[in-house]
Amino acid sequence: MKIAIQGIRGAFHEAAALKHFGDTIEIVECDTFKSLCDTLKSSIADKALMAIENSIAGSILGNYTLIHEYGFYVIGEVYLNIKMNLMTIPGVAISDISVVESHPIALQQCQEYIHKNLNATCKESNDTAESARNLSLSSDTSKAIIASKICSELYNLEIKQEGIETHKQNFTRFLILGREDDKSLGNNKASLRLQLGNEVGSLANVLVAFKENEVNLTKIQSIPIIGAPYEYDFHIDVEWADYDRYQSALAEVETKTRALSLLGEYKKSSFELNQ
Repeated sequence: MKIAIQGIRGAFHEAAALKHFGDTIEIVECDTFKSLCDTLKSSIADKALMAIENSIAGSILGNYTLIHEYGFYVIGEVYLNIKMNLMTIPGVAISDISVVESHPIALQQCQEYIHKNLNATCKESNDTAESARNLSLSSDTSKAIIASKICSELYNLEIKQEGIETHKQNFTRFLILGREDDKSLGNNKASLRLQLGNEVGSLANVLVAFKENEVNLTKIQSIPIIGAPYEYDFHIDVEWADYDRYQSALAEVETKTRALSLLGEYKKSSFELNQ
């Protein structure tokens, strides 16, 4: 099975894909999230895995829009505990590090360690795995990078310190995207997109419909409507124990919205802290 990811081998996207699908998959590297969508649309990949939110950095708003524009189905999710690791060329001493390079969010999430332990400046890159690959090719003994553990194996780098992120409860949620919906039994979570009228209580009416049918909201995200300043759609994730009650909630919500799109039903995932 071919799985499209944003980034190159060693990126956290790959780690999430391996966690969800196992190690028999073939990774299809994509430079951008739009490229990822084009790859899935053109059937170069069977499915795609896309980061949608981080427990510290928040939502990636543009990806909600891409899913809607391309008409993909959400067919699964996976949570990855993001563990940042400091790596160098083998044999480099920590005292020799003068530059630390990584994605800006990775650098931000490791600032406490960098300030306390390194006499180094920070350099931003487009991707954590790209920093690892470039360091391996350059053999720069003055530089360290921050990336996932699998980068050390892929690019022959030495881990100087594991888990340098400030907040250990750091999770990224990834959505599994497909060209067709998941019709398997046992689904207990759904992603929806809805548009409300600009009236008092319009959102409250939707929330009450879910509440009265014992459907739990796990995510609600406003999304700017392109070309309509200060107007928004809403992305909502819901969970249920009783599928019939969930269906009743959808029928009721549809009467209270201008538009309602079911992006997909799937099995909810859980998140566990790496030890």
